[in-house]
Amino acid sequence: MKSIFEKEALEEILTRIGQLQPNAERQWGKMNVEQMLAHCNETMLVVTDQKTTKRSLLGRIIGPIFKKDYLGEKPLRRNSPTNPQFVVVDERVFAREKELLMTLVKQFSQGGEAKCTKQAHSFFGPFTPKEWGTSTYKHLDHHLQQFGA
Repeated sequence: MKSIFEKEALEEILTRIGQLQPNAERQWGKMNVEQMLAHCNETMLVVTDQKTTKRSLLGRIIGPIFKKDYLGEKPLRRNSPTNPQFVVVDERVFAREKELLMTLVKQFSQGGEAKCTKQAHSFFGPFTPKEWGTSTYKHLDHHLQQFGA
């Protein structure tokens, strides 16, 4: 599985973020492109240790059971439930959210595994730095596909 810590995967994700346009239409889900960018920014703030998150009760119970599948080769499922901590419903400014996401992705990748967050994933629980790299790539890939990038 690809990791955001790999140069090629990082470049791919940054290129795809760069291709997003304000009029991009979602292929599934409820968010518009600005909300998706803001949602991704919220998760990137966690992995860069600029925000803390709480483990959900449901995640504590069943998260470890699904962790292996989540980190596996299969893409994330469409319309999967979003942790309420990361739901964005207000209107956002496209250019600002896009620029912030590019900055946060670069910051996380450049820090490498050595500077990776020690926080647990809000649903799946403890992650190794390698697992955070894979999870971050998969999450961004999922939402970029959602908007055709």
